[in-house]
Amino acid sequence: MAFAASPRIRNRHRGLTLVELMVALVIGLLISLAAISAFLMTRQGFTTVDAASQLRDNARFATDLIQRISSQTGFKDPAFLVSPPSQADIANDAAGLIAANITGFNNALFKSTDLTTATARTAGVVGYGSDVLILRYQTAKLNNDPNSSTADGSMIDCAGNTITTIPINRNDRMVSVFHVTVGSDGEPSLMCSRSDDGLAPYSAQPLVRGVENFQVLYGVDGFTTANNAFTNTADSVPEKYLRADQMVVGGATDSKATYDNWRRVRSLRIGMVLRGPPNSQQETVSQTFYPLGLAKDSAAGALGSAFASASDVNTTFTPTADGRLRQVVTFTIHLRNGQSL
Repeated sequence: MAFAASPRIRNRHRGLTLVELMVALVIGLLISLAAISAFLMTRQGFTTVDAASQLRDNARFATDLIQRISSQTGFKDPAFLVSPPSQADIANDAAGLIAANITGFNNALFKSTDLTTATARTAGVVGYGSDVLILRYQTAKLNNDPNSSTADGSMIDCAGNTITTIPINRNDRMVSVFHVTVGSDGEPSLMCSRSDDGLAPYSAQPLVRGVENFQVLYGVDGFTTANNAFTNTADSVPEKYLRADQMVVGGATDSKATYDNWRRVRSLRIGMVLRGPPNSQQETVSQTFYPLGLAKDSAAGALGSAFASASDVNTTFTPTADGRLRQVVTFTIHLRNGQSL
């Protein structure tokens, strides 16, 4: 004898209606989208934090190294510091052939075979506006022993190398050059080019990846007028901050008058903009950076009083909104050693 199922039992086995299924799918989709969004935001946050940490480490390394090399600039071994110059030195100095301890170029590409000239950078490319900074100094004899022929290893070049040979005269100097080069992958790097004796060839190696703007100003003592010989009395206090091209007299970057101006440098103001990898910024927005600091209040401000200037390319730097995290580094170095011959 068959029994009919009660309505209550039939209702227990009824499936979901189409409306209920669609509602469940929508709710599940919303939950999935929320989870994916949270995951992507977390991942982007991690990428940004990681990029910011890397930028800080790179900035710290670059700052420490430039400060270390700059503090060595102009150092002379005591054996040559007080000794009278040779006749060859006097002749070279009179002819303007002895380069100053500090020289440089504004908005330029470094020439690996020549420290007296440079190539202007092309507008619109990565690294445009970046400068070249050239620093010279000697090593020191071991324990300052006049009979020693070995250097004490206390002086390094921009690559961190020490040399064991001592200078043979007062103008025998090692050289470190800081500049920006763009690699074949389009990424800019702060470069070190160096030489044990200051002569070519200058071996180059990258120091910090991602430096797309490297600016240098020179604090000069005894300033009179840019692009002319500085004739005011020197008091060891920098009065103006000038670009490298404002140090040049008569268009000659390697003349005695120009080198005499370079010997009036008492401090350096360094500015850099470092960039992280693509998509390391939380939002893709346009930003303006001032690697040397803000501009003067008006166009009528005194020459040399401004850090950011329309005459100094990319000291007001607005890169393309490319989703890269960026960091500005600005610092001033007061030189430890005298820069005269």
